[in-house]
Amino acid sequence: MWRSLCRGCLIVGLLAFLSAPLTTWAADPIVIGVPSSLKTLEASEGLKAIRMAVEEINAKGGVLVGTRKRPFSVESIDTRGGEPGVPISDALMAIEKLFLEKKPDAVVLGPFRSEVLLAAMDLYAKYKMLSINVAMTPKFVSKYKSNPEKYKYCFRMLDARFVVGYLMKVMSKLKKDYHFDKVYIVVQDVLWANAIGKGMKKWFTKTGWQVLGFDAYPTGARDFSATLIKAKKSGAQVLMPIFDMSSSGILALQWSDMRVPAVPVGFISPLMGSNAYKTFGDPIVGVVNIVFQAGNIPLKKYPPATRFYEAYKKRWGKELQSGHMPAEAYDSVYMLARAIENAGSLDRNRVIKELEKTDMKGTIGRIRIKDHQIVFGENPHENAILVVYQWKKGGKRVPVFPTSIAEGVIEKPSWAK
Repeated sequence: MWRSLCRGCLIVGLLAFLSAPLTTWAADPIVIGVPSSLKTLEASEGLKAIRMAVEEINAKGGVLVGTRKRPFSVESIDTRGGEPGVPISDALMAIEKLFLEKKPDAVVLGPFRSEVLLAAMDLYAKYKMLSINVAMTPKFVSKYKSNPEKYKYCFRMLDARFVVGYLMKVMSKLKKDYHFDKVYIVVQDVLWANAIGKGMKKWFTKTGWQVLGFDAYPTGARDFSATLIKAKKSGAQVLMPIFDMSSSGILALQWSDMRVPAVPVGFISPLMGSNAYKTFGDPIVGVVNIVFQAGNIPLKKYPPATRFYEAYKKRWGKELQSGHMPAEAYDSVYMLARAIENAGSLDRNRVIKELEKTDMKGTIGRIRIKDHQIVFGENPHENAILVVYQWKKGGKRVPVFPTSIAEGVIEKPSWAK
């Protein structure tokens, strides 16, 4: 009798165990998809930043969905969309492959190349895939606004127009401080870089600057001497380069070798990180770069940026080297987690509404959303910010704009004084 009773208790206990809610360690993960050009420095570091954020959140028990905590997991695929000559269609096939095989609940980081993002917006709509992207084309917002219901699944962390706005203010300061009014523009021949170059050309013309030239180089170009010769002969005081390709660091070397007196002010991706000085040495001293968001560079006057930068270094054993993607990708994971918890569900319509209401302090500054796009300003306590810095002697990167986080001023090249 007692044996039968004990056996019955065991059966009842087992049934109770099997019907009980799953604990955190056994819960189905919330899958974050990362389809990007992962061989590029920016996207590879962006993926590491995503993994770091996921590890931090999971270490605290995961994301509260209703009454149960669930962990994040990450599934990635290399779209190769940022590599020279890779068709947009190939990148889209890779994204769709990720959707079909890994079935992510949301996408973070997304396509590296702006042209791929614009095309992927229709894939996101087809699969009702929530996404927080980083590619910078201004056409993202206009496409979203053309059909907000269709493209409601798409959010974005940066816009080339904000880069233009910052460059305008820096150029205005140079005009005021040094009476500069002659510029030569040189860009990578891709959508986002051309958009910045053309936008700046219009602004320069309207504000009394002389645009002495506008050159565009294909991705992978390695010789910029033709532009530098023309810039030097024409008397340019500012050289505005806009490049995110690995070979563009050669431009700085040629600029120094040729002693072009113009101050380079723009974006040269290989010169972003601390290792650039180890690679290129003194020839990059004087180059002014714009970092696409705080956190990708440490800031004494905004501790959250420095905390992220140092945490990344501790986790991965080396400092960030890219000026675009890691910090915003990291914040994207926390935005998503916050929206899911506030929604109390993974229902995408409910999560979308919570993302639209985002108001949080992030690595990149205060994060708020308008037209599914993050709002930027010049004070990290009020809005997300970009950072303009100049390479100084000894390999120091000194923030020079905006004023809220500046630690120094822009100086002319030593041979131009």
